[in-house]
Amino acid sequence: MLDDKGILGQLTRVQRARTLRSSSWDQSGRNGDAWRIEPGQTAVLADLKGPGCITHIWMTQGGGTPLRDAVLKIYWDDETEPSVLAPLGDFFCLGHGILHSFQSLPFTVSVNEAHEKKFGTSCALNCYLQMPFRKAARIEIENQAKDPHWQYFYVDYELYEDALPDDVACLHAQFHRENPCDGWGHEIMANSPECDIVNKEKLAWDNNYVILEAKGRGHYIGCNMAVTNLQAPRRSWWGEGDDMIWIDGYKWPPDLHGTGSEDYFNQAYGMQPNAYLMNGSSLWEHQAEGYQTSYVFHLTNPMRFEKEIKVTIEHGHGNHLGNDVSSVAYWYQIEPHKPFGIVPVEQRRAIKREMWGKWIEDPTAQTPHKKIKLNDEMKEMKKKYAQRMQDRKR
Repeated sequence: MLDDKGILGQLTRVQRARTLRSSSWDQSGRNGDAWRIEPGQTAVLADLKGPGCITHIWMTQGGGTPLRDAVLKIYWDDETEPSVLAPLGDFFCLGHGILHSFQSLPFTVSVNEAHEKKFGTSCALNCYLQMPFRKAARIEIENQAKDPHWQYFYVDYELYEDALPDDVACLHAQFHRENPCDGWGHEIMANSPECDIVNKEKLAWDNNYVILEAKGRGHYIGCNMAVTNLQAPRRSWWGEGDDMIWIDGYKWPPDLHGTGSEDYFNQAYGMQPNAYLMNGSSLWEHQAEGYQTSYVFHLTNPMRFEKEIKVTIEHGHGNHLGNDVSSVAYWYQIEPHKPFGIVPVEQRRAIKREMWGKWIEDPTAQTPHKKIKLNDEMKEMKKKYAQRMQDRKR
């Protein structure tokens, strides 16, 4: 049966479980071990009957399919809506579909040096999060690209004789993107005095970037967040936004209120080029020309909810920045869950750059977003910043 004593604890106990694997091995006995998934096709990588638990997933890809064009879907038990729904790369903390080797406790990625910090597919992806299921589990890859997608995979799992306890929750993961965020003053450089506005109560609840909204009973265990810093290469950065997390409904202040973007990702004074077990960056913008992917996992301090949870973060202080932001939230909850979707493939693709550094912003690839209504303080701060910039030119 499932062990709650951690990785090292369960190694000391012999358990009644049958260990199995679903993989892409060539059943003819030859070496053609990759599955070819045609454009528009969905491949079922594993269709398991429980009770059981997926203990590890390894994947690697071939061909030219962008990682955001392949969608990972995981269904638990008899549900018709997936509990995990995210672009393949983003689920494994590769924001933007850019390859980069890193390691954390739940995820690792290994990339050949020739492909480092490039858009591509050829890399090794690993997930070590435990994924229990009561009746069934189904893992799918949908190819939403224009070209065939080649997928190698292992899905390692256990099956049990006895039913899982009622309090065992299922893994969920949700992708979200705002391109661009509805910043009220994107022209204002981060940490300028003019962006230091009041952002609290319903203004924050309504306008912060939303990492997760879920209903039910469970606990949030973290996220990865990818930012395309549209102010780069100017001397500015994408942060200074506080995390604000509401548990079981709105109130002010929220149950958890942070002090800045890098602080939420457990770093300080900006993000650094490191990847630790619980926090860090799988891609650092100063090594990737304005692309950043950060992650934090609350494995020792999960955020528990009985009815609902809303996990948010400001995009710039007071939501002044209009950068491209995407994220994958990870949480466990008792089924059923509130269904959620994913933006179309055209609205998932990364913003690219011209050779001389200018961002190529395609309006057709932008995600729908509301236009923020400027309050008096925002209007005044925009005027002050414009005047200060004008004075500097004189």
